[in-house]
Amino acid sequence: MAQPLNETTLLQAVQVLAARDGHLAGIVARFGPPPLWAREPGFATLVHIILEQQVSLASARAAYQKLVEATGSVTPARLLELSDAELKSVGFSRQKTAYARSLAAALLDARLDLSQLSDLDDHQVRAQLMSIKGIGPWTADIYLLMALGRPDIWPSGDLALAAAVQRAKGLATRPSSAELLEISLTWQPWRAVAARILWHFYLSTV
Repeated sequence: MAQPLNETTLLQAVQVLAARDGHLAGIVARFGPPPLWAREPGFATLVHIILEQQVSLASARAAYQKLVEATGSVTPARLLELSDAELKSVGFSRQKTAYARSLAAALLDARLDLSQLSDLDDHQVRAQLMSIKGIGPWTADIYLLMALGRPDIWPSGDLALAAAVQRAKGLATRPSSAELLEISLTWQPWRAVAARILWHFYLSTV
């Protein structure tokens, strides 16, 4: 199993990718290397990622901050103490309320142990996470990429990555998830680093 990314291996991988891909090299030359964007593994981070599903990062960040204020500490037990109305006031949709409750219950019932995921390979982690209602491929991949630091994760359903690839490569149309996955294969085994470079580009140019 690959070691989690750190600041040193991130910069090494950026150099490898820049030497291999002229489009990525241009981004790095213009904007510098991307941040590591590491997140603390655990329930709170996974809830934050659920909040990020299909909304802007700013909107999700605001909702998560309200959740922190409402709970004091984002734990499964404290989330389950909040009513649906309280979660709605924080910024949870009806669907995301169900997803967060399902995750919290799975952890309290010991059907899922997030602390053990670091010992599993990428496919095993995806299977464990996606057994929970509301955690699909994108959510699982973002957790793998940012919380577990896996180096070769490519969240192909990510709209910002699609926009960044289109712009960076000068494509006439936005690539589909399947096309993005095909493009990403040239960046193995550092696809999570390529994603960071492209997010860095996207956030620097929006």
